Amino acid sequence: MTACGHPAGGVTDVSGLEDLLSGGRRVITAELPIGDGASPTAVTEPLGALADVVDAIGVTDNAGARAHASSLAVASLVRRAGAEPIMNLACRDRNRLALQAELLGASLHGIENVLCVSGDDVTSGDEPQARRVFDLDSIQLLSIAGTMCAGSFLSGRSIEPRPRFFLGAVENPLAPPFEYRAERAAKKVDAGARFFLLQAVFEIGPLADFLERVGALGLFERASFLPSICLLRSASQLRHLHEKVAGVSVPAELLAEVEALPREGQREWCFQRSLALVREVLALSGVSGLHLIPLGGPQLAVDLLARLEPQLPPARAVW
Repeated sequence: MTACGHPAGGVTDVSGLEDLLSGGRRVITAELPIGDGASPTAVTEPLGALADVVDAIGVTDNAGARAHASSLAVASLVRRAGAEPIMNLACRDRNRLALQAELLGASLHGIENVLCVSGDDVTSGDEPQARRVFDLDSIQLLSIAGTMCAGSFLSGRSIEPRPRFFLGAVENPLAPPFEYRAERAAKKVDAGARFFLLQAVFEIGPLADFLERVGALGLFERASFLPSICLLRSASQLRHLHEKVAGVSVPAELLAEVEALPREGQREWCFQRSLALVREVLALSGVSGLHLIPLGGPQLAVDLLARLEPQLPPARAVW
């Protein structure tokens, strides 16, 4: 069994994302831009542009420590619209009771892909006075999700029928200590992670080094790794990422290059840079696909994928 859960005890269908990754096909996922509106159109409008060009839709959980519609509610809307969600679940805002409730709620809505994250610290958001919870970390959350798949809550109380999840995690190739990042990924795999969405990169070197360490630990045989690429429109967006988003680093020479351009040339520069980076990333050993973060709007993801080769190079089955 590649994902946690047991068909005899609960849900029998397999996550489409799991099926694609275990079958060795290159997978493209994309983060769904979420507005602040209270109407379902805040979800369905950006989803409409992405659903036909990607394999799964990432649904963030108060990303950047800013309040948005709950990831469970949005993931449910995504699924009802016929697309496959990857529901993010952050430890920052919930204790273990609430986390287990969200997991069980996801299963009730037929949501199997769950990305277990610690969550950005509240100091990076617009309500820094918010109280942190962090009752669990992401590794413990992965383990508890596995326990639930095996048929019980953390307390030992049984769950019948049991849920089934295809569990994912995040890792940042750019965060020091660099050598520890692959080891931390191994701990997450041991806890149940079967796919990783890696932090966005703007240069290939640190990502290649991270993947080399991951390969040396034998993790390609146990999980799939999807590097993230940010799709932007302007130099101001790039600088905001560099200065305001935790864990993201943009090389100074790239910032200088795009900021020297007139505004009308910045969008094309950003697009061409992203396209070149995507091709470099897909050529790396061990990469199972891409996770696109269209901060400049979902149409950028549509345009970029249209410019790639008609057939993405195949990825080997890894587990």
